[in-house]
Amino acid sequence: MKTQVQRTSPVVEVKDVSFSYDRQPVVEDINLTVPAGAFLGLVGPNGSGKSTLMKMILGLLKPDQGEVRLFDQDIKHFHDWSKIGFVSQKANSFNSGFPATVFEVVSMGLYGKMGLFRFMTKKYKDMVFEALKQVNMQAFAKINIGELSGGQQQRVFIARALVSEPALLILDEPTVGVDAESVAYFYDMLKRLNRDRGITLVLVTHDVGAMTQYVTHVACLNKCIHFHGFTKDFEDNKDEMMTKMYGHDVKTIDHNHDHHHHDHFHDHDDVSR
Repeated sequence: MKTQVQRTSPVVEVKDVSFSYDRQPVVEDINLTVPAGAFLGLVGPNGSGKSTLMKMILGLLKPDQGEVRLFDQDIKHFHDWSKIGFVSQKANSFNSGFPATVFEVVSMGLYGKMGLFRFMTKKYKDMVFEALKQVNMQAFAKINIGELSGGQQQRVFIARALVSEPALLILDEPTVGVDAESVAYFYDMLKRLNRDRGITLVLVTHDVGAMTQYVTHVACLNKCIHFHGFTKDFEDNKDEMMTKMYGHDVKTIDHNHDHHHHDHFHDHDDVSR
């Protein structure tokens, strides 16, 4: 008797997707799969179409052609957005003078579940504290958001995305403007969420060297996909992949900072922007 192997459907499937702004192609013939439980690092230069691709996955843009599927469902029919958490680039550009505590900011992530004016029950308060605990910010619950450092604020916005208990968390350049020590903590925290909580992660980043220590899969995008696969396969061919993606020679320079390892790309353009 054959053992039945249960196939887990991908969390995200992008099939033959293209999109143009004013007839200028931004992404072309994109095929991308994010398996359940994966930690995908999505990399590419400025103008490569990363933000456009993320907007299509989040249902904010409609592809000119092709199909986007979320949790094995065509995005046209997908409505359970509480399954997806999103942290935008530099979410902490949030007005620092806004009179809200850390607890209140995180509770905003529950409005989809409990309604804007509904009284917050103990169940929802517990969910807020649990989300803060996951990013080690529970001690700051009563502090005004504007009093925190950039790294601390960004952790609060991750908690806001986590509070609805999503199965997929998408982060768009979350470490921009965050100090190096906070960045190292950040990646450790994301790996923990992925490994211990089973949350599927998609991280859009320029920080290729640091990223590859933590992610399980890598996708390289510059209008089309130049690589999509396991991190080890990417690491084995990293310089070649980067040269192919950026269109000219890119040399990888290794720097060691304490026990964390970072790669920076040295070429004619500032690819760290």
